[in-house]
Amino acid sequence: MNQLVRYIIIGFVVALVAFLVWYFSSIVAYILISAVLSLMGKPIVDFISSIRIRNWSPPRFLGATIALITIWILFIAFFRVMIPLVIAQFNELGSIDVQSLVASFAEPINSIQQFIQNYLPASAQGFVLQDFLITKISGIFTVSMITNAFSSTANLLISLIIALFSISFITFFFLKDDTLFFKSVILLFPEKYEMQITRALVSINKLLRRYFVGIVIESTAIMVLDTIGLTIIGVRFQTAVVVGLIAGIMNVVPYVGPLTGTVLGTLIVLATQLHLGFTANMLTFTILVVSVFLITQLIDNVVFQPLIYGNSVKAHPLEIFIVLLVAGSVAGILGMLLAIPSYTVIRVFAKEFFNNFRVVQKLTEKI
Repeated sequence: MNQLVRYIIIGFVVALVAFLVWYFSSIVAYILISAVLSLMGKPIVDFISSIRIRNWSPPRFLGATIALITIWILFIAFFRVMIPLVIAQFNELGSIDVQSLVASFAEPINSIQQFIQNYLPASAQGFVLQDFLITKISGIFTVSMITNAFSSTANLLISLIIALFSISFITFFFLKDDTLFFKSVILLFPEKYEMQITRALVSINKLLRRYFVGIVIESTAIMVLDTIGLTIIGVRFQTAVVVGLIAGIMNVVPYVGPLTGTVLGTLIVLATQLHLGFTANMLTFTILVVSVFLITQLIDNVVFQPLIYGNSVKAHPLEIFIVLLVAGSVAGILGMLLAIPSYTVIRVFAKEFFNNFRVVQKLTEKI
């Protein structure tokens, strides 16, 4: 009976925490981003704090300041280079002749249209594939896709300033006192669970640090490989860099992201090449473009993902895939982005508090 009451109380607490996280989602996002940035900047703080000049060593707040400045310099430098390229590329896409792009694939489109007329039910006979493609692609390659995203510039600017200030402020104190986040979490639990919570947080810190570092390396590698591959087959370097950046960012979403990046990247490349007067066989060129993405994904699946998902979060790929499906069905793309870190946290706490269950023992045996 006491055990049942304990589980009911734990379930109530978990539900309450989940509600508070949802209700204060923006603040939670600031804290989580700051925690990730502090993980990235911690080696800089530790290095500066380890310097010894006679009997003096730099105070930790100095190392935190230098680490925070370094992080923002890297981000600003990256976006300073990439944003003009992305804006120029999308402005160019706004003037794409979509009908000419679709017409360049007339032969395979006609073959599919013939198949529809011959084998699909009568209700599908009125479907015209060429018109459908023109409508869908026109909806992608419009300047409005940028203007809609920035329709409220003033509100966006204010929100961005608040977010940057909040994240910088929180990150500084996480860097200055690397136990601050741990202490804040421990205070939420009864004192008798302090040892278990501490062990769980240490394990989570180690696993998530490996995971986030691995994600950054993986996305960068995807961008570089796609850029090199597309440049080799004759894509303009500016376009190749932008498409590589999109593929690298989309790759953060496991399984679904690479497919989306491949489709969107291929359309951008084909539209740009057509706009530049490319007159060769578009079908052959499309096969080359898709091959670049497939080769990159093969390298990612064989080399990068086993290292990240296996060695960092210590979970089986099938286990991760099921978690992503559940998270995607519940919360869409955002759920898939947060699925692996959230699942890692749940597994670590389950090992500490529910290790008497066989299923928990099996799922957490590698942690």
